[in-house]
Amino acid sequence: MSGGSTWQMKTYFDEFNGKEMQDFLASLKKDLSVFEKEIMQAEPLSSSNMEEWEKHFLAYEELFKRITHIGSYAGCLAAADAHNEDYAKLSYESGSVTSAAEKFKMLFKGAFKNATDKEFEEFVSRKQLETAAPTLRRYRKASQRTMSDEMEALTADLSVNGFSSWTRLYGTVSGKLNFEMEWPDGKKETIPAAQCRSLCANPDRKLRKAAFEGGKKAWRRVEDVCAAALNALAGTRLTLAERRGYGHFLDVALEQSAISQECLKAMMQAVDEAKEIKLLAGKAKAKVLGLEKLCWYDCEAALQIPGVEKYSWEQALKIIEKAFDKHYPALGTFFRKVIEKQWVDSVAKEGKRPGAFCSSSLYNGESRVFMSYTGSISDISTLAHEVGHAFHSSIIKKNRALCSEYPMTLAETASNFAEIILAEGILNDPEASDSLKLSILTNSVNDIISHLIDIPIRFHFEKRFHEARQKGEVPPSALKEIMRTTMKEQFVGLLEDGGEDELFWASKLHFYADDVTFYNYPYIFGMLLSNAMMQTLKKEGAEAFLPKYELFLERSGAGEAQTIAKKTLGFDLEDSSFWSETIEGLKGRVEKFNALADKLLKM
Repeated sequence: MSGGSTWQMKTYFDEFNGKEMQDFLASLKKDLSVFEKEIMQAEPLSSSNMEEWEKHFLAYEELFKRITHIGSYAGCLAAADAHNEDYAKLSYESGSVTSAAEKFKMLFKGAFKNATDKEFEEFVSRKQLETAAPTLRRYRKASQRTMSDEMEALTADLSVNGFSSWTRLYGTVSGKLNFEMEWPDGKKETIPAAQCRSLCANPDRKLRKAAFEGGKKAWRRVEDVCAAALNALAGTRLTLAERRGYGHFLDVALEQSAISQECLKAMMQAVDEAKEIKLLAGKAKAKVLGLEKLCWYDCEAALQIPGVEKYSWEQALKIIEKAFDKHYPALGTFFRKVIEKQWVDSVAKEGKRPGAFCSSSLYNGESRVFMSYTGSISDISTLAHEVGHAFHSSIIKKNRALCSEYPMTLAETASNFAEIILAEGILNDPEASDSLKLSILTNSVNDIISHLIDIPIRFHFEKRFHEARQKGEVPPSALKEIMRTTMKEQFVGLLEDGGEDELFWASKLHFYADDVTFYNYPYIFGMLLSNAMMQTLKKEGAEAFLPKYELFLERSGAGEAQTIAKKTLGFDLEDSSFWSETIEGLKGRVEKFNALADKLLKM
């Protein structure tokens, strides 16, 4: 089976550490230093210095493009080869550059903090700033929650060797982590921890359990390091949130994900009340696996479906391309571009970090997709998901650079919508076998379990962890107990005794992100909102809906999610009934799954 493709990075720089890259980095560092001196000396925004601040903003916008370029390049290289110390060094340097960007952003906020409303509106009305008004207004709003300029600058400087270093440490540790896998035939093999998740999607329960137990043993070896990193990240965030005047630690996440408190409350209320579909999906999955209840490693398990084996990379590309072309031709065209230009790194190999992501550069307008392809239908969906991110970036790049930053919530919408289009394409393809359709329906049921059970576990765990962290450091034993309790609650009686993964807090990459907090509920948001979009697409038709969808993507960096959704799509995201009705619409997938499983698996 083909393992896929290895990305080319030559359109970033012709060679790693070559003259082009070194000159780019040196020039960027020099320009950042000059810019820092200029902006640090500037007086706060007033009617007398608007031209000066306009110049600063435009200069920063150009610097920001270059910052995303080196950050994307370094991040991709380090993820693909965690053993390479030169890549790690560049990742550190790019972290310093990114830290500078955050510092400048805080200085802009500080400059806007005490300007009068009249002065600020006059400033954003200037000809070269009009289209940047949404971003500038967001800075202005956030400026009310800032420390002094000196304190914010110091915080940004310390982030490189303090805060962000914990994330880099976790990346290094996780990338080098291996475990002993005992295969069903008795053979033992040392393999990267990055492959554990894919193995837990294998139809063979003995194999899944072996990977699960082997992976846990590996994470147990580094649990103290992971706990130290997690405590340091959360502790720093809590201290900064208090100093900046946030009322609650979740307020930081709400600001980052650009949604209102009412929106999060409405969505999580609907999810927590959705016990019927949690039970429906969980019992359906357990039944086809021949189980009464589930263990954590059963949730993404593929089925022993007659006629379906591993999919080659070439087969995966054809499946995605056909689905995209049928339901969203523009997405199909974009997908071919991504593959032809070798923007995907999908080969599973030692030293490769776990997980999947899409990284983009505003400097060259390109994206890169990172994953480890092993041939499962889940891997095919992951590829579609990450290409959805890249498509979003290709749409929003029509805007100016600083209006191209969209929040996690809306980022996950485009990626999930791409996954749903893949599923719809397969399910409505008369040439697709029942076996393939059952595979995609299995993935759909897995998605329901993931977004309505798994990710709520992450949200409630992280919330409880932060509450505990406010009182002091939380040791590994307490972290494990919080995770056990949370898993049992969210599985609503579906979890086997001892079937929880008490070390999920250690193995889940997203808990260790230094740039965002609560990197979990945006996935729920994206999954449900994208399903609401598909439900609307079916009602209105592609010709009526897709232009509104692309407008939604284009404006996704221009305000809070609930406002953009209301203006472009007519959705009320602060009404829990919107989310409940969307969840209700998911039941049809489970019913189709049950019917086809009964037919093919002779249940």
